[in-house]
Formats: sequence, C-alpha cells, structure tokens
Amino acid sequence: MAAAYTLLVLFFAVFVAGFILLVMAAINFDFFNSEIPPGVNQPVKLRIIHIILISTAVVGRILENIGICSQVSFLRYVQDRKTLGVDPKLFIKDLWFEKVPVRIYQPKVPSASQRRGVMFFHGGGWVFGSLETHEKLCRWIARESESVVVSVGYRLAPEHKYPAAYEDCLNATIHFLNNVEHYGVDPARIIVCGDSAGGNLAAAVSQTLAGRSDLPKLRAQILIYPGLQALDFNLPSYQQNRGVPLLFRERAAFYVLQYLNGDASNVEEVLEGSHIPIDIKLNYMKWVSPDNIPEKFKVRGYKPHVLLDCTTEVYEAVKRLCEPNLCPLLAEDAVVHQLPESFILTCEYDVLRDDGLLYKKRLEDNGVRVTWYHLEDGFHGVINSFNSDSLSFSSGKRGLDNIVNFLKSL
Repeated sequence: MAAAYTLLVLFFAVFVAGFILLVMAAINFDFFNSEIPPGVNQPVKLRIIHIILISTAVVGRILENIGICSQVSFLRYVQDRKTLGVDPKLFIKDLWFEKVPVRIYQPKVPSASQRRGVMFFHGGGWVFGSLETHEKLCRWIARESESVVVSVGYRLAPEHKYPAAYEDCLNATIHFLNNVEHYGVDPARIIVCGDSAGGNLAAAVSQTLAGRSDLPKLRAQILIYPGLQALDFNLPSYQQNRGVPLLFRERAAFYVLQYLNGDASNVEEVLEGSHIPIDIKLNYMKWVSPDNIPEKFKVRGYKPHVLLDCTTEVYEAVKRLCEPNLCPLLAEDAVVHQLPESFILTCEYDVLRDDGLLYKKRLEDNGVRVTWYHLEDGFHGVINSFNSDSLSFSSGKRGLDNIVNFLKSL
C-alpha cells in the first residue's frame, strides 16, 4: 500500500514538474519568437493567450510523437470544447444544407418584416475552426443585429484540400438563397461574412455568385481581416508583423499550403517569393503591390523586396494559388465590378492587413461601395476575443460593434 502511494506521489510530482517545464518552454518561445508592438491594446493579455496556445500545441505534438493522436486532431478537440447553454433570445438548430453541416441562429423576438440573412464562414486557416469555435460570435451577431445567421461547418484541410472548403461554403449559400422563405429571410438582404480564412471564403463565394442571374443577388459582403492572396508574403504588413501573435508570417504561408494541397514543403519558397514566375507576378502587380498601399502603412519597418524567379517544379506544385477562388484579390475587374456593397475590417498589427487594404482599393476602383474599419490597436483574431471574460479586448468589441452597425444599415 505504501509503495503504491509512493508511486502515485512520484507520478504526480513528475506530472507537475513536466507541466511547469512545458509552461516555461512556452514562455521562453513566446519571448524569443514573438513581438508585441507597444501599440497593441492590452499586450499582457495577448502574451498570455499566446503562451496558452503554444502550450496546447506542444502537448499536441507530444501526443502525436507517442502515437496517441495527431497534433491537429488534439488542437481541434481542445478548441471545440467551448459549449454554451441555451440562449433565451435565439432559436438555434443544427441542419444540413445539401451535404454541408450548418447551425442556424434565429431571433425569438417577433419581426414585422422579413429579416436579414447572414451566411457566416469561420476562420482558422482552413485547418482549424468549427461551428463551436465561433458559436459565441454568431450568437452575438444574430442577437444584436436581429438577423438570421447561418454558420457553415465546411470541410477542413489537410484532409480536405482546396477547393473543398470553398465548394462547401458556395453550396450552402446557394441552398440558403433557394430556400430563404423557410427562415423568414428577405431574399434581397442576404450577406456573406467571414473572419480570416472565412473572409477569404466569403470573398470567393461573393465573386462566384456575382454573375449568377438565376439566384437572388447578395446584399453585401463582410470581410474580417481576410487573407486574399498568396503571391506576396513580403508586403509591408507581412514584414512589420511577422512575429506578432496570433498569426505569424510563416504560419500564414503554412496554412494556405495546407489548404492548397496538404503539403507545406514549399513554404520557404512561398515566403521568399520564389514560387511564382516573374512574368506572372508582374502581370498581377497592378493589383498586388506595395505601391497600392497608402504610405502611412509603410513607415514602420518596411523594406522593398527584390523579385525572385522560381523553378518549374515549384510552380507546378503551387500554381493554383493564382486561382481567384483561392486568392480572390486576383479576380478580373469584370468580376470585381459586379460585387455587392462591402465591409472590410483590418488590424494594424496583423500580417493580413495589406490584403484587406489592397482589396479595398480594388473594390473602390471598380465602383463598389466600401465601408472600411481599421483597428489601430488590433491584432489578428481580436474579434473572437470580444467577450472572453478576463481575456477580452476592447478593440475586439469596437470592431464587432461596427460590424453589427453595418448590418443594421442594410
């Protein structure tokens, strides 16, 4: 009995020591590999969140190395544990649109007229995210804007490569457009919305539907710090914010390659810009260029990048990065011209900031009305932290309030 007790105490001591070492390693990694600029709102909170994420990732890697589960599976499991109770103001129901799982949020309060409909595509680098991870955000949008929100549980990479996520979001949206009468939604007030990778998907779906005469026209698109191109990872925002949590420059390239083909072996070429032939890059520079970014966004540590050519082998592996369904910033003017009214939210301390700025310019150049809201103290992922108790950020709430106000104006 005594021996068993001793073993138990020893096991517990080893566990505690291992946990402490794990946290210390995460703190060490955070301080040496991340940079939180002085302009970030509540930097200590951001550092704590980053350390928690690193620690979780390390545990996932350990579990993968000893053969229990993959790191990706573990991280998804942890993220999906955030279950919420019944909402007194919403009817919430899980359904299938075609073969795509969706969750519908409908306000309980009676409405004298048909409501807006919001198709919401979650972020997570096409690899993470789910109906659960964005549950709180979708509930808030539905309640505060009194809209019907449809959250789409699209297939994730690397198990399901491009264009699986895009196709799921497109098919779910088309299904909704064809059946709005069942949900009390005005067919003239349907909006697509998404954050990060979800913003990419919302932009791609919006472009695809722009030319469809057999479906109701989208009323608007809401793009929350979207990733919209993979040609240039050396734009000013990528250089300035390369080590700012919660999205590092290297991870942004890793995620898009995971979505593309489940293979990140060419990540170094993508980062240095040697993955697309120079003639193709020059063709797209009219749209993807630092010259199209206002000068005030270049003053913080930006150096022009030299164009590099690529090998045929590398280009063959990643050439679909030039497809607008994956990189909407590359769509032709004839498509962009037809797009609906748009809301774009960008954050100063986000590698994806310039993707949003470049798309804003493209939309405006093509006569599309754009409402732009820039969080001067924001970082990537801040919107999802709008109501996270002790780890919430006022900048996230400001951004979300502006999104809700835009919705109410439609």
